[in-house]
Amino acid sequence: MTFEEIKRLDEQYVMHSYSRFPVAIDHGKGATLWDVDGNEYIDFTSGIGVASLGHADEGWQKAVADQAGRLAHISNLFYTEPYAKAAQQLCLRTGMANVMFANSGAEANEAMIKLARKWSFDKYGKGRGTVITLWNSFHGRTITTLAATGQDKFHNYFFPFTEGFRYAHANDIESVEAVAGHDVCAVMLELVQGEGGVLPLEQEFVQKTADLCAKRDWLLLIDEVQTGVGRTGTLFAFQQYGIQPDAVSFAKGIAGGLPFGGVMAGGTCKDVFTPGVHGTTFGGNPIAAAAACHVLERLDDSLLAQVVEKGAYLRAQVEELNLPCLGRTRGLGLMIGVEVKPGWTNGALAAKLIENGLLVLTAGPGLRFLPPLTITQEEMDKGLAVLRSVLA
Repeated sequence: MTFEEIKRLDEQYVMHSYSRFPVAIDHGKGATLWDVDGNEYIDFTSGIGVASLGHADEGWQKAVADQAGRLAHISNLFYTEPYAKAAQQLCLRTGMANVMFANSGAEANEAMIKLARKWSFDKYGKGRGTVITLWNSFHGRTITTLAATGQDKFHNYFFPFTEGFRYAHANDIESVEAVAGHDVCAVMLELVQGEGGVLPLEQEFVQKTADLCAKRDWLLLIDEVQTGVGRTGTLFAFQQYGIQPDAVSFAKGIAGGLPFGGVMAGGTCKDVFTPGVHGTTFGGNPIAAAAACHVLERLDDSLLAQVVEKGAYLRAQVEELNLPCLGRTRGLGLMIGVEVKPGWTNGALAAKLIENGLLVLTAGPGLRFLPPLTITQEEMDKGLAVLRSVLA
C-alpha cells in the first residue's frame, strides 16, 4: 500500500488518539528503518524504548518463531517454561524475590500500586493506602496511573480519578516529608523522569527517600518501565543508585518489541498477591516470555558496557555540535534528553528531523533519544550527521 492509502484507512477507521508524523514505516534492520516509499531513516526512538535489540534481530526472530511454533497462549491456569525462566533471570540478576507478569507499563504500575495497598492493608488494616509520587512524573494512562502521574495536564476529562495520591518535588526530601501522613503506604519514583523531560534524580535524594521509607515502614516502589532492561547502562537503573526497592515495575524493552511487562517484588511483599487477588489473561504469554528470555540473555556485561559508552558518545557529540537551537544533554546510558533553547519548539524540531531521515522523540520541553541498545557506530554517526545538517 502507498502512504496515502494507509493514511486514508487510518483517517476513516482508527480513533484519532495520536498525532502521527507523515511517515508510514514498512521495515527495518538494526537501527535503520525504511518507509513504504523506500526512504531511509535512522531510528533514535526504538518504538519509544521498546525495540531494545533493534529491528529484525535474527536471534530475537528465532526465539519468537520457535515458541510460536510450539505454543502461543494457554493462560496462567497452567505452567509453561518461558515465563518461569524469564522470572528466574530477572530475580537472579536483581536480588528481587519473585515476579508477576503483565502486558504494559501502565498495567505493571497499576499492579505495583495494588501490591503496595494490599501489603499495607494486610499489615495495618484500612486507611493506609496513599502513595506519594513526584511532580513531573508519568506512570501510565489508566485512571489510577494517571492519578499517580504528577502532571496537571493529565488530570482532566476522566473524572473521577482514583484517590490516594499526593505529590512531592523531585530532589527535595523535605517536600516528601511535608506530604507524608498516617495514611501513606508507599513512595513511587521514576529514577529518570522520562516523559517529564529525561531528568535523573539525585543520588542523595533517592537514598534519603529510601531511608525515610524504612523509617516510616513505607514500601519503596521504583517505576522502571522506561529506565529498565539495560536502557540506562545497567539491567535496571536502581542498581546505579545503591538501593534495594520493595517492588520494581518494568515493560517496554523487556520483550524486544512484543507487549510484555510486570512487577518484581522484594522479600517484604513477595507473598502479598495470592490466587484470585490480581490477574491478567495475557500476562506471561509464552511468545512474549520467550522473547524476554532472549533479550535478557543478550544483555550481558559487555552489551551493558557498550550502552554506557554509546550514550556518552552521543551526548558528547550533540554538545560539540553547538547547534543554535539545542543546549545541554542529560540522562543515563542510551536514555538521553536534549535541551531545546528558547525560540524553538521540540515538536517543530522533531518534525524537521524526521522529515530528513532521523526519528526522534520529545519529552517535556526537550528532545529525547532512545535508540536501540545495539545501534552501531555507523548508525549513530549517520543520525548525528542528519542532526548537524538539519539544525545548523
